Amino acid sequence: MVLLVVATASDPASIGPAAAFLAMPGWSPGPPIPEGMESFTNGNVRLLKHERSIVAEDDLDRRWQEATGEAVSEVIFLSKHTAVSNRPALTVHPIGVPHLREDETPPQGGRPGWAAVPDPRIGPWFRLMQKVAADQGLVPEFEITLEATHHGPLTSTPTMFVEEVHKNTGVDKMLRRPLL
Repeated sequence: MVLLVVATASDPASIGPAAAFLAMPGWSPGPPIPEGMESFTNGNVRLLKHERSIVAEDDLDRRWQEATGEAVSEVIFLSKHTAVSNRPALTVHPIGVPHLREDETPPQGGRPGWAAVPDPRIGPWFRLMQKVAADQGLVPEFEITLEATHHGPLTSTPTMFVEEVHKNTGVDKMLRRPLL
């Protein structure tokens, strides 16, 4: 089984960590993926880069398995965090919109009343973000949060979003530590 990390080229907070991963030794081009996506492999980690909105990319785990024959054990989406407060933040959260009724339309992907199985590493990632943020002097400027689920996409495997404000903090280097 493989860990699928998903990044979108249109999001600096997504592609920055992806570029940091790929700068590490051991990466090689991955299998061809339909739909114009690029893939890379390193051990049991697969990095998938694409151009579209992450929250609209339903069933990437299933699509990966269909294209490669590799079963996916978990999915980690790298993304930019935005908040009404505009306060810089590092966040981790599960995905889904379980609070919406069937007659409501999810504003950012997903399916009303649905939530993915949370990635069991959410807690360890949250604690790592707290430690690294403190070590790098990002606190109190940055808020380190474990958010509630509030958007898609749909997946069938344990999933989490890891989000940051793209602010050249070196967080992209921190985010790769738990993966490789």
